[in-house]
Amino acid sequence: MAPKQIKRIGVLTGGGDCPGLNAVIRAVVRTAIGNYGIAVTGIEDGYEGLIVPGKTRELALNDIRGILPRGGTILGTTNRANPFAWRVEKDGKVEFEDVSAKVVSHIEFLGIDALVVIGGDGSLTIAQRLFQMGVPLVGIPKTIDNDISVTDVTFGFNTAVTTATEALDRLHTTAESHHRVIVLEVMGRYVGWIALEAGMAGGADVILIPEIPFDLGRVCEKIYQRKERGSRFSMVVVAEGAHAIGKEVVVKEAAVGAKYTERLGGIGEKVGDAIAKCTGMEVRVTVLGHIQRGGSPTSFDRNLGSRFGVAAVNALMQGEFGKMVCLKTPHIELATLEEAVGVTKSVDPEGEMVRTAEALGIMMGR
Repeated sequence: MAPKQIKRIGVLTGGGDCPGLNAVIRAVVRTAIGNYGIAVTGIEDGYEGLIVPGKTRELALNDIRGILPRGGTILGTTNRANPFAWRVEKDGKVEFEDVSAKVVSHIEFLGIDALVVIGGDGSLTIAQRLFQMGVPLVGIPKTIDNDISVTDVTFGFNTAVTTATEALDRLHTTAESHHRVIVLEVMGRYVGWIALEAGMAGGADVILIPEIPFDLGRVCEKIYQRKERGSRFSMVVVAEGAHAIGKEVVVKEAAVGAKYTERLGGIGEKVGDAIAKCTGMEVRVTVLGHIQRGGSPTSFDRNLGSRFGVAAVNALMQGEFGKMVCLKTPHIELATLEEAVGVTKSVDPEGEMVRTAEALGIMMGR
């Protein structure tokens, strides 16, 4: 499915939402129409819009006015629409089918000559497989977790860190007033970027991340020492994927076969209960949850999303298919999807960021 000439592109947002998606959509539409005179089809609810009929619509300049500061995505999104494992019910039983060939046919039927896929590792992995089937496309990395390799940073991450930092600032005052330990659980799945950067910016006393399995005894010792020195409160930031030495990650919902990825959550309560028992202090736990995903994007994420959108359309028009736009500060560059997906960008336990945190007196669980 290689177009002789691109006259129409499709754009979709897959996986979890994050601030900055609308900035990308806006940039894609403005660049496609304004710079190249080509049409844009908006594909609704991620890959589901390429599987279920009637879930696409024309995107004109009027459709993207005023969306730059808006959170979420005007196209909708889902992380439960994998064309290679599409959920169907047969005779009362749930099965998963490969409908990728139908997706390729549907793209042709819609007159879409190339795709812009905005998503995280899961959505971009699907994009890579569709590209191997002959679909011309370019990927744009997005995730609040900042766990996609090749790119320095993903849009959405800066807003999530800012939100978590602001939460810490607010929790800090109530913790100090009531002489409590407050545990803040943040997102990030299997990496600790949000916890580390927000924890440092928010003056946390303890930061627990997946990359450094923690020793609860050491954590309690740190908090007790603060109390002995007259600091009658402490702030603990816990990434949702953090776990104690020798323990598994805490999950709310386990993955089932090809179904969905497992849902993490609950480690904050476990850490809070343990701290209360070993220190005798009053502990409160706050789970920030989807607040990190919502709301207006920061100026950084608006600008990065806009740069990614423009670069993706330019790449398509130059025939750079199977690529992903990425930030190599200060430039936007291209990398192959093959080298970008399937490799998680984790926090280096011995890296400069962690060492800086420890030099500031922050306990990293070890």
